[in-house]
Amino acid sequence: MTDAEDRKPQSDEARSGFMPPAGPAAPAEAESSTTSEFALPKGLAVPKTGPDSETTSEFALPNGLDVAPPQPAEAEGSAFSPPRTYSAKQPPAAFTPPSGVPLVRLTKDVPWQDRMRTMLRMPVTERPAPEPVQRHDDAGPAVPRVLDLTLRIGELLLAGGEGAEDVEAAMFAVCRSYGLDRCEPNVTFTLLSISYQPSLVDDPVSASRTVRRRSPDYTRLAAVYRLVDDLSDDETQVSLEEAYRRLAEIRRNRHPYPGWVLTGASGLLAGAASVLVGGGFLVFVAAALGAMLGDRLAWLCAGRGLPEFYQFTVAAMPPAAIGVTLTLAHADVKASAVITGGLFALLPGRALVAGVQDGLTGFYITASARLLEVLYFFVGIVAGVLTVLYFGVQLGAKLSPDAEFGVSERPGWQITASMLLSLTFAVLLQQERSTVLMVTLNGGVAWVVYGAMHYAGGISPVASTAVAAGVVGLFGQLLARYRFASALPYTTAAIGPLLPGSATYFGLLGIAQSEVDSGLVSLTKAVALAMAIAIGVNLGSEISRLFLRIGSAEKRRAAKRTRGF
Repeated sequence: MTDAEDRKPQSDEARSGFMPPAGPAAPAEAESSTTSEFALPKGLAVPKTGPDSETTSEFALPNGLDVAPPQPAEAEGSAFSPPRTYSAKQPPAAFTPPSGVPLVRLTKDVPWQDRMRTMLRMPVTERPAPEPVQRHDDAGPAVPRVLDLTLRIGELLLAGGEGAEDVEAAMFAVCRSYGLDRCEPNVTFTLLSISYQPSLVDDPVSASRTVRRRSPDYTRLAAVYRLVDDLSDDETQVSLEEAYRRLAEIRRNRHPYPGWVLTGASGLLAGAASVLVGGGFLVFVAAALGAMLGDRLAWLCAGRGLPEFYQFTVAAMPPAAIGVTLTLAHADVKASAVITGGLFALLPGRALVAGVQDGLTGFYITASARLLEVLYFFVGIVAGVLTVLYFGVQLGAKLSPDAEFGVSERPGWQITASMLLSLTFAVLLQQERSTVLMVTLNGGVAWVVYGAMHYAGGISPVASTAVAAGVVGLFGQLLARYRFASALPYTTAAIGPLLPGSATYFGLLGIAQSEVDSGLVSLTKAVALAMAIAIGVNLGSEISRLFLRIGSAEKRRAAKRTRGF
């Protein structure tokens, strides 16, 4: 290529748009570097920051004014770590209210349930210091093991049907007995959790456990209460290993009554309930046979893995079928009493009382779940009975929803039947033999109060039921406080004679005969009676605590609620 060709202008495609034009070359910089927009302009001298410093700070200001160099980034710490300005040697002044800090005293001559419930209703900062009665060394047992033991004890109590507030009190008592005072238990329908924070500057430790299965065993419930009572006692030293061993024995123990005894108890319960609403000997036998047949069918469904909803549906069919059969055979018996007696053995009074109690004590999530469970069981009973009544009406069975039971003419028989009903109900709940007699007497007292108010005094059945249930709750709480045990074994079976079996039956019969209005009225009455039972039991327990000493010198604190704002 010649020199002339080299001097020819090149095309636009051959020249880049960023290529410098031909001509004198621009002086190349000695070293290319990027500068900060906060760097000082050229030509401005920057004084040294120290007498021996050879490098200058890029943050230095003119006229010798320097700024502090940036501090290195601190590592991210815990949310509970103390602030940088906090000094343990020179802490800030604490705030003291003008009236002073109230002194809280917990008396030790009252049941541990009252003391723990009192502290649970206090803020954490106002709780008295613990007295670690179960520690055998300065360090104490491992925190995770104590929390695990607490959750296992709470699981047995919740699965046995105990209320959420009482379960939290027991869990708090176990933790406090081993020196863990900054713990917060939380109980819902199927989940138990607990959190422990050693101090304000330490990270909390949390654990949880799920309740998969429920079984009403009040013997096991009483054994767990005795274990918690021993742990809370100053004079009884129970190590953590000993507590685990006793808890394992409680889990391994069998039920006190075999299956055939439970089946016979369900039959006697239905027979006693039929006599309670005016039935005779033949009605007693028919109701007992129907209830035992329904119980065996329910056991068969449970063995096949069917849910409890279908178990209740199947168990409600045999008593209704026997009542309809006796009506079709023109037997001189009260079929309504036979069906009502069968319903008494199925009504979920235990779950209803526990659900309403949780709602009244502020555990609304657990109360909603329990009441929803009761609703499902009730719908299962309704489905089973309505199916049989519908076919019976189609076959020509003469069942009158306006029939009335003559229960006021035989008070002696009714009192005996109520006591037998409470006795068999206690057996079905797997209660200890030592508590059966007391709950039987409590059930008889409940029926005497109800009969005196309703039949002799002419008071409405809802008010009479509420007062009788209140007496049951009062006596049950007094017996529980005397024995330092749970109140459930003394109250649940005693409310059996008050359950709304007849109102439920007449409501279902009215719906089966296309008399929806009268049926709904009877079912509404049944719901009102059930709520009266639950509220009365809870109110009686609260009255017993109101007039007796509790675990604090102050009045027991209730949860503060807003009043419309």
